[in-house]
Amino acid sequence: MLNLELSTSLLLCIVPFVFFLVFNFTKSSKIPRAYPLIGSYFSLLKNKDRRLQWITDVIKSTPNLTFTLHRPLGFRVVFTANPLNVQHILKTRFPIYRKGDLSRSILGDFLGDGIFNTDGESWKFQRQVASHEFNTRSLRKFVETVVDTELSDRLIPILDSAAKNKTVLDFQDILQRFAFDNICRIAFGYDPGYLLPNLPEAKFAVAFEEAVMISSQRFSAVNPLIWKLKRLFNVGSERKLRAAVDEVREFARKIVREKKQELEEKSTLESVDLLSRFLSSGHSEENFVMEIVISFILAGRDTTSAALTWFFWLVFRHPEIENEILKEVRSKSESTVYDEVKNMVYTHAALSETMRLYPPVPIDSKAAIEDDVLPDGTVVKKGWRVAYHPYAMGRVEDIWGKDWAEFRPERWLERDGASDSGNWNFVGRDSYVYPVFQAGPRICLGKEMAFLQMKRVVAGVLRQFKVVPVAAENGVEPDFIMYLTSKMKGGFPVTIEERSSSI
Repeated sequence: MLNLELSTSLLLCIVPFVFFLVFNFTKSSKIPRAYPLIGSYFSLLKNKDRRLQWITDVIKSTPNLTFTLHRPLGFRVVFTANPLNVQHILKTRFPIYRKGDLSRSILGDFLGDGIFNTDGESWKFQRQVASHEFNTRSLRKFVETVVDTELSDRLIPILDSAAKNKTVLDFQDILQRFAFDNICRIAFGYDPGYLLPNLPEAKFAVAFEEAVMISSQRFSAVNPLIWKLKRLFNVGSERKLRAAVDEVREFARKIVREKKQELEEKSTLESVDLLSRFLSSGHSEENFVMEIVISFILAGRDTTSAALTWFFWLVFRHPEIENEILKEVRSKSESTVYDEVKNMVYTHAALSETMRLYPPVPIDSKAAIEDDVLPDGTVVKKGWRVAYHPYAMGRVEDIWGKDWAEFRPERWLERDGASDSGNWNFVGRDSYVYPVFQAGPRICLGKEMAFLQMKRVVAGVLRQFKVVPVAAENGVEPDFIMYLTSKMKGGFPVTIEERSSSI
């Protein structure tokens, strides 16, 4: 009897303590609680409007920078910002981490079997053909003809007019138009004239933006059955997506047909662009080539414009960095256009730092086609998705230091010799620490082209103008949002001021 009383007393003491520990652990832990059948539905619902930041916060709260999100009906997604895991996914075990059926299903209506939504032989073929467009000769031509012409004939006059008339421009829209004209001209030999002075409201561009937005929303759906039913009955957002995709495909089809006709009429072309290469490769089926066109428009239009949008916001907020960039632009003014941008080391660092904080593709995911274990011990089952998270990785103190929140291009640079006055040298980071351009076999082919284009824009714009964000004048911080690529929510309204003297 005495033993029973002691046991009961002990139990009464222990139970409240256990409840205290469980309550406080649950309260302090950021890993979302999962329930049978519905998984972490309540956490997903609560954070649906801040999904990117929420996932980042959870990742950073874990010791191995990795956690498994339980979605409804047993679906699992592993999120990671651990560089060892990223290398494992993108290189070491590359063959078992693929785009997968879910991604192809979600993006299939929009991107079809384009290079960014396919695996295996189709992906290899598209990458092999595309790789010929990224040699030094093509890059020089791209900068000296396409980018420089678009800059001097279209972008600069628009900014000059805005400065004289004191008008407000949506600079995000302007940069998207600039990048869109650029990719169409270099990849397809086609000039859409989207950055003409009257800023034409092209139906294609509106449709493309809507297709990107709605396709990306499919990834966030609590259950894919919801959007699949809407697509089946052609209602709501899925009806809008169908109309948008039809418009996008019609535009791409027009480009393909015009290029086919050009190839038929001319025995030799003055220049061979990406589209010509695909049409001459023996894989000229219209729908296939059309999907390649759409994929390259997505890559060329949305990534560089996203990076430049945030770059101009950040340099305005940091005038000392803007001054360093201006000094560099001044020092390169006697160089050829290509050599100027090639050697803009400080600007290159500032752009890299921008994309660390605001990566154009904040999250990318793969599907496991067999069971696996990541280097940090995280178990991955066949069919699960594994997402590496560049946005979170740019905010990890163990990788970037205690000053990770600061915009500091110098973290990418070192001086020649011991002197503080020596020339800057750029010091790149391992692509698995900084997977902004992916890494491994699928690393971005257009990385160098993107940097050359962005540096040319920076030099051309800042040499003559100061870009002043309207939000900064009102004390408002812009919101970073994510579709398939990142955006500045609500656009980037700016005023343009002429510099007192051109550099």
